[in-house]
Amino acid sequence: MNRTRKRYPIGIQSFPEIREEDYLYIDKTAYVYRMTHTDAKYMFLGRPRRFGKSLLTSTLHAYFEGRKELFEGLAIDHLETKWESYPVLHFDMSLGKHMDADTLNRYLLNLLQKNEQRLGISSNEIEDVNIRLANLIMDIYHQTGKKTVVLIDEYDAPLLDVVHEEKNLPVLRNVMRNFYSPLKACDPYLRYVFLTGITKFSQRSIFSELNNIKNISMLPEYAAICGITQEEMESQMANDIVLFAEKLGTNSEEVLNELKINYDGYHFTWPSPDVYNPYSLLNAFSDGMLNSYWFESATPTYLIEMLRKFGIQPSDIGHIDATVTDFEAPTELIESITPLLYQSGYITIKGGNPYARIYQLGIPNKEVRVGLMSNLLPYYVHRKSEQGNTTVAKMSIAISKGDIDDALKLLQTFLSTVPYCNNTDYEGHYQQLLYIIFSMLSYDVDVEVHTPHGRVDVVMRTATRLYLIELKLNKSADQALEQINLKNYAERFALCGLPIVKVGINFDSTKGTITDWKIA
Repeated sequence: MNRTRKRYPIGIQSFPEIREEDYLYIDKTAYVYRMTHTDAKYMFLGRPRRFGKSLLTSTLHAYFEGRKELFEGLAIDHLETKWESYPVLHFDMSLGKHMDADTLNRYLLNLLQKNEQRLGISSNEIEDVNIRLANLIMDIYHQTGKKTVVLIDEYDAPLLDVVHEEKNLPVLRNVMRNFYSPLKACDPYLRYVFLTGITKFSQRSIFSELNNIKNISMLPEYAAICGITQEEMESQMANDIVLFAEKLGTNSEEVLNELKINYDGYHFTWPSPDVYNPYSLLNAFSDGMLNSYWFESATPTYLIEMLRKFGIQPSDIGHIDATVTDFEAPTELIESITPLLYQSGYITIKGGNPYARIYQLGIPNKEVRVGLMSNLLPYYVHRKSEQGNTTVAKMSIAISKGDIDDALKLLQTFLSTVPYCNNTDYEGHYQQLLYIIFSMLSYDVDVEVHTPHGRVDVVMRTATRLYLIELKLNKSADQALEQINLKNYAERFALCGLPIVKVGINFDSTKGTITDWKIA
């Protein structure tokens, strides 16, 4: 049977282009109808980068311009009975990065000029961006008799790269606050205002007196407004799944399982449907390969810097209990890394009690976990190298065969041939090193696991075995294995359904590598 598929809109964020050129479009227009037929006039949506915020903004743009022909056959085509056209101001802040205050002001003036030209509004070349924006909104009303729709995509982009800088953040924040300030005073001339972003800044710091923005980021009715759900993929991409399976030489069931492991797992409220990362999912379908797409597309330097600033251990990232105020805190007020990790998409909601407003946060999927740990590894072995990546791959093969001895030989050789970090004279350093490496192997791994008689340093679960690993520093592997047996750590895991393998490992702090190990 000859199967064909639509083209995937890789890197295309224009709704008109996707519809006119017949690219695959996952129908989100029911959300557009809901957003524009509620009591809220000002809305904010926070989602990680490359999750479809720009496409949603473009869809709103086309809807408010009354371009009914673009929506033919979509959900909103059956919902909307009255198509009206409004003037739309569309500001894309995504390119406003790595700028000082003067450059950012010029960038904002350029955005204003482009909107003026598109709408046929003559400008008097005012250099104050807030006055110019206010005049533009009022001139539109006086010339057309219609209220204006304002769409601001990636409102926080100019601030992300300086979010950890105490000197530059307030300066650029003031520039943006000055630009957004007319939105309150111009309320009588506005039909609808929608903003997207990654991080959350307090309304007081960015939007001055604009205190009526409806944050829909965690509302259950908008849980799947961006990204792709399992139901959407299986119903709107059924043919694509078959083609993908054929390309990989497997079946649809196995492909769906691998896609879920690699790219699924996001939740932006609880309870919530599982949401796939759309950028990675579409790239995987396009290439016919299960690669790392989202993480490698732009790992922000500010994230790694903030992890170091707050002294976060790698094993802490995947197991966080928090209230909404902890992970939805305004960026400039954060006292931990949790809000930044959540808002940026490196951790997500994995469970919780919505009544008590307590949630469990964790790493969403394999792609993010491996990407994060790969970027943290250099801080534990001084630098990242091709040899390190090769070693991890070979260790994965060895452990998949149940050969932990061979895996530890590979690790010993690797650690003995690369420069090692300072502060390696405590056991916790090596515990975190193993956590990073085993996480990169995509196995379930945890540290400091409680038992009735003590805590196991590292517990790793594979498909065929459960490993209990005890570490010693400048002692012996015999002592490590003896501790596992004396404290009967295995009793805690007797019902796990897997064979239990006990591993005692000794590290030498002067050499920065393993000296000996015992397996039982």
